Amino acid sequence: MIFGHVDNPSLISFELPPDHNDTARVLTHAEQKKQPEVYVGCAKWNRTELKGFYPRGTKDELLYYSSQFNSIELNASFYGTPSIPQVTAWRDKTPDDFKFFPKITRIISHFKRLKDVHYLLDEFCLNISHFESKLGMVFLQLNDNFAHKDFNRLKDFIHMFPTGIQLAVELRHPAWFNDEAVAAELYALLEERKVANIIVDTAGRRDLLHMRLTSPTAFVRYVGANHPTDYTRLEDWIDRIENWVENGLENLYFFVHQNTEEESPQLAAHFIQKLNEKLGLSVRGPHVNGTLF
Repeated sequence: MIFGHVDNPSLISFELPPDHNDTARVLTHAEQKKQPEVYVGCAKWNRTELKGFYPRGTKDELLYYSSQFNSIELNASFYGTPSIPQVTAWRDKTPDDFKFFPKITRIISHFKRLKDVHYLLDEFCLNISHFESKLGMVFLQLNDNFAHKDFNRLKDFIHMFPTGIQLAVELRHPAWFNDEAVAAELYALLEERKVANIIVDTAGRRDLLHMRLTSPTAFVRYVGANHPTDYTRLEDWIDRIENWVENGLENLYFFVHQNTEEESPQLAAHFIQKLNEKLGLSVRGPHVNGTLF
């Protein structure tokens, strides 16, 4: 993932900003659970991207990947709606506790820009519904140039999205977060419809760290820089997540990317180990013992 790439990460301040003032209010009104549901994974499972992750002789990459992690951010669905046979094949290869988090196809989000997409959305939702209990939260990622002038398109899309499927939204145009009036209108819509407000942590777009939860679910897309700071950044995230959990966070969906994706499993495994230690959780992940894998 090259979004937010910078040539020299050592020049970037990676400190997490304070929470938005309304995040505490959203968490306060959440149902209190003993422990949150936590899913951590990568964005891809193919051998080409994740060199070194698969043992020699591995024949089925998804089968092995799902034995190591409990979830996948399914970017494959961005390039085209998967067929029902494909969805059921993926579903049946994975353990009972595994979940897929599909990205809405780009025909809907980028090419048609949410306009006249009823049929396409119906097809997408029908097909992914065949993940059954293994369907996690679906997410909509919009282009950098999808601005506030298109707010009504976003509003209409969210209102027509099936209520039985969880939805998260990732917006990238700076005005969504830097213009207070625009942000307030957006956050009110997301809260009303219980849509998660995706947080992106990437070196070149620190403005996307809005730290504004609109539901008791934190959906974080973490983009490493293939730099030593990647690990300290993750530990800062663990501290923030601990605070959110103490204040009512119900769900954490955390997906690790890298500019060079082959390092993503190592980062994700490190994050899982430290998160389990700090919060007393038992999220499964690859064994870490001095060296990874």
